[in-house]
Amino acid sequence: MRNAVIVDAVRSPIAKGKAGGALAGLHPVDLLAQVLRQVVDRNGIDPGCVDDVVTGCVSQVGEQSATPGRMAWLAAGLPEHVPATTIDRKCGSSQQAVTYAAYGVMAGQQDVVIACGVESMSRVVMGSARMGADPYGAGVTERYAPGLVSQGLAAELVADRWSLTRSELDEYAVRSHRLAGEAAAAGLFDSEIVPITTPAGEFRADETIRVGSSVEKLAGLAPSFRSPEAESRFPRLDFKITAGNSSQITDGAAAVLVMSEEAARAHGLRPRARLHAFSQVADDPMLMLAAPIPATRKVLDRAGMSLADIDLFEVNEAFAPVPLAWARELKVPEEKVNVRGGAIALGHPLGASGARLMTTLLATLEERDLTWGLQTMCEAGGMANATIIERI
Repeated sequence: MRNAVIVDAVRSPIAKGKAGGALAGLHPVDLLAQVLRQVVDRNGIDPGCVDDVVTGCVSQVGEQSATPGRMAWLAAGLPEHVPATTIDRKCGSSQQAVTYAAYGVMAGQQDVVIACGVESMSRVVMGSARMGADPYGAGVTERYAPGLVSQGLAAELVADRWSLTRSELDEYAVRSHRLAGEAAAAGLFDSEIVPITTPAGEFRADETIRVGSSVEKLAGLAPSFRSPEAESRFPRLDFKITAGNSSQITDGAAAVLVMSEEAARAHGLRPRARLHAFSQVADDPMLMLAAPIPATRKVLDRAGMSLADIDLFEVNEAFAPVPLAWARELKVPEEKVNVRGGAIALGHPLGASGARLMTTLLATLEERDLTWGLQTMCEAGGMANATIIERI
């Protein structure tokens, strides 16, 4: 079986996902088009050799409804004969896109694939794909009577299950902003960010990092998911999840150029990492956000590795309890996890986040001269992906 390698990985700066955000004036297709164009141009490849463009996007409705990867490729002026597909594994969509790209290469059916993701949460509101409909049906509602819960309430359940306090959650959120702020100030994001041209001008840096965040400020925020219904259903919950210790609603796009080693050599390109092992798991859909724990165990088992073998971890910060419960359960030291901050500081543009984490993980391994990285992502419905990469 052939090796699948990462030749390049780039992302847009992350913008606030609301009116007035730096990317709110840009159609999501045109946002992704710029990222695709730049990953092609900066590697000097003939875009006509790309076998497929696999795109993660969660809210596939409205401006993101017509296979946005295909539309973005065309908007970038790239060859018409190159196909694209769009997938939805919720928050792990573009991490799954990278996995599918690797599968095609490893199987010998493809040589050059771009895995990417986009989400414009300012223009396509989270949850809008449901169009007011019930996505569960009678069977799921009966099985988990009186029904599944929102991700916010799932985060509350995770915090309760792992005995995480409000102060621990807020302290973790402050850490995310501090580390992201330090990385930005040191120019550590420069190698992974590509500039985006918007109607208002060029956008070059994440606008989501709050360097002045403090536990004292966050302590004043009210819980986001407390309601009479939630209190009645879960009377033991203290309700600790706030806007401050949750990921930010944002706009962004990212792309990962995946090739076979032979194709990279033929194009005169040096691979930056090898895609080493993959896992996808599903867990309790009520807890929903705890699945990165079994996903991590499974991918390590497949790779024949242990946690001690991994140099750096990226665990998506959908809510602070996710990485905290993961680290507590697996006994992973904090200094190896999300060392440039995470989605609490940088934001979580749903369909783009998997490729964004991969981009940051690779850049951080290179900057620190380390070898092994593991990325994992919680996903709606109690699913998770995990991927191990080897810097080469």
